[in-house]
Amino acid sequence: MTRHRTEGAGVFPIQWLEAAVQDGVIRSSTPIPPGNLQPASLDLRLGATAYRLQSSFLPSRADVEARLEALAMDQLDLRGEGGVLETNRPYLIPLLEELDLPQDVHARANPKSSTGRLDVFTRVITDRGQAFDDVRPGYQGNLYLEVVPLSFTIRVRQGISLNQLRLARGNEHLDDTEVRELHARTPILFRDAVAVPGRELRVRRRGVFLGLDLQPDAAGSVGFRARRNSRVVDMSRTDHPPEDYWEPVRGQHGGVVLEPEQFYLLMSAESVRIPPHVASEMTAYDPTSGELRTHYAGFFDPGFGHAPAGATIGSRAALEVRAHDVPFLVEHGQPVCKLQFERMAEVPDRLYGWDLGSSYQGQVVTLGKHFVRPSGPQPGQLRVLTPPSTGTEAPLGATER
Repeated sequence: MTRHRTEGAGVFPIQWLEAAVQDGVIRSSTPIPPGNLQPASLDLRLGATAYRLQSSFLPSRADVEARLEALAMDQLDLRGEGGVLETNRPYLIPLLEELDLPQDVHARANPKSSTGRLDVFTRVITDRGQAFDDVRPGYQGNLYLEVVPLSFTIRVRQGISLNQLRLARGNEHLDDTEVRELHARTPILFRDAVAVPGRELRVRRRGVFLGLDLQPDAAGSVGFRARRNSRVVDMSRTDHPPEDYWEPVRGQHGGVVLEPEQFYLLMSAESVRIPPHVASEMTAYDPTSGELRTHYAGFFDPGFGHAPAGATIGSRAALEVRAHDVPFLVEHGQPVCKLQFERMAEVPDRLYGWDLGSSYQGQVVTLGKHFVRPSGPQPGQLRVLTPPSTGTEAPLGATER
């Protein structure tokens, strides 16, 4: 790993991930598609078999395969047409990628944005692992993905990606002072296309809080709620009619009452900009938010909401939320989730949304890539100038990476 022997802590950029694949730090029995390498993360692929489990588990002092012998109730073949995973049942799927990490390199996994927007709960476990989604330094072995569909029955196939992995060395997290200094130099949050004043930045416990956007659109909608008892979502397709799976949520007097244990897709009030030299992660929830829970964590790669030329106003974040126990009133601007920021070990060679096709750059619709969306740029979508050699304007975002 000569490419990686650099001083300093930080998240591995795409060029280091490419070197990690070449060096066998990340390996697979089948070639890793170049498109699965992101500016600061790697898309992990499902293997050929899904095991239906009696219960979720952490292997702790055992290998995963040993736990499977006792907990596996059935198995599904994911080759060809794939298999159907039913709601509220845990499945374990061995991933195609394996790791051979150096002793000073650790890893962390998170669901892809499109996975979270389908209310599909995922988390990685490793042999003798004692925490979900965290891969200890020096780990050598297989990766396994626990998958629990919550709102929709889904069809999955071998080779598709439901989650992502980041590699890092040392303490990559920015503290509160560093986050404020970052925003002062290169604004990371915008409101109405203007950088949020530093005094209004809500920074606490190594993160920046985002609020809800509950201003209704022209149709009076502020977001979507998952329908109950809908049809199967094939996660290899992008042409599902949204009305078969979602119903609009109407706001009243600047607020919305969320029904308990129902899944909602809403938007952040602020737009987020991730400069090239940092990455970010949304925390799953924060206990100070009351009964509202932001259900999924997620990665924001360098370049999200960042324009290399022209106006830079950020991209809004999609928020997957549900209320627990009792109906819960949320209001416009209410803080509900937190972004943590991480330093990059090196600026990536390619950035989210500019060098790579990305569905969610400049997003104004919360639905994920599996559902039909209006064609062409939408009102308020981020637009940037193309490189000077062309001098033409183009909207960002066509396909997700």
